[in-house]
Amino acid sequence: MNDWTHTRAVLTAGCTDGLHAGAQVAVWHGGCLEEWAVGDARAGVAMTPDSVNLWLSAGKPITALAVARRVAVGRLHWDDLVTRWIPEFGGGGKESITLRHLLTHTGGFRSADTASLTGTWEESVAAACAAELESGWAVGETAGYQSNASWFILGEVLQRETGRGFREVIRDEVIGPLDLGEGWFGLAPGEVKALGDRWSPMHRSGRSGVVVDAVLEDPVVVSRCRPGSGLRAPARFLCRFHAGLLQPPPDWLPRSVWAEVTGRQRVGRMDRTFQAVVDFGLGLLLNLDPPGARPMPYGYGSHAGVRTFGHSGNQSSCGFVDPDVGLAAAWVCNGMPGEPLHQRRQRAVQEALYRDLGLAGNGTGSAH
Repeated sequence: MNDWTHTRAVLTAGCTDGLHAGAQVAVWHGGCLEEWAVGDARAGVAMTPDSVNLWLSAGKPITALAVARRVAVGRLHWDDLVTRWIPEFGGGGKESITLRHLLTHTGGFRSADTASLTGTWEESVAAACAAELESGWAVGETAGYQSNASWFILGEVLQRETGRGFREVIRDEVIGPLDLGEGWFGLAPGEVKALGDRWSPMHRSGRSGVVVDAVLEDPVVVSRCRPGSGLRAPARFLCRFHAGLLQPPPDWLPRSVWAEVTGRQRVGRMDRTFQAVVDFGLGLLLNLDPPGARPMPYGYGSHAGVRTFGHSGNQSSCGFVDPDVGLAAAWVCNGMPGEPLHQRRQRAVQEALYRDLGLAGNGTGSAH
């Protein structure tokens, strides 16, 4: 068993420095899963490997792979117009947007991301449908990360194509086939109470200390099913998911579909949201970390191989796969300290994980 000396030191220091109350890690390497935790889930309650954390956008690949599954069985196609499934989406200049555009963040209706988190599924879909294409936006060419609205549209496409609710689709297409265990997109107050000491709310950290985030932990927000930012689960759930993407079962995801999902669909484009060049597959953030250049936001560190892919959660978490070394991992901190502090924390955690696994120095740099 690994003692995780360097990674524990980084995450424990984060607790001491007030960046987060606690953190949770799960790593798949060499055919086995290791998981551990540091600090507190919330005041007076220790974080454990069983704690249920909020993953924010690190959960996006779950939805993306549900779409991929429906592509694999011939029910959806990457270049389907969204209006094929949601006719009312086409207003405001959005009629040419496809599923591929949504998954590569080249759709261009970011104004809908400001919709209230307390809104119902139907209200969130309606807000996305009502949004107008951004001025000067070339669909499929202009790039700008979308945190929520486009993912409600993907979720609604899944619902209309399958005739099943989003949670049921995710269970049948992803959670069940990959045997991921416990994970939820929305939990009612009674379900949260039943989790007891396993519940780990997201916190904000700053001058006033580490305090529970009043918006993200509002019971109404917690109960909402948010396909782009609402996953709550232990780290092992997301680690098992990414381990499943190391070598996807061919009867679940054919090699040809896997290659499209993990291939560079969006290359070398300045992202208007991140204000940085970011490469994407289909719903996956791809490694782009050239030696000597500015590190990409929410990146995988200098030791990660060029084919590394995954996704991170806002100021808090990361799930990723490095296929060159057979590594899948997920880690989450339950404190959001602001972008500059988190970017340093993320890079430190990624570097430490590779050091603890004896993989430091294996990174191959940029894909370009």
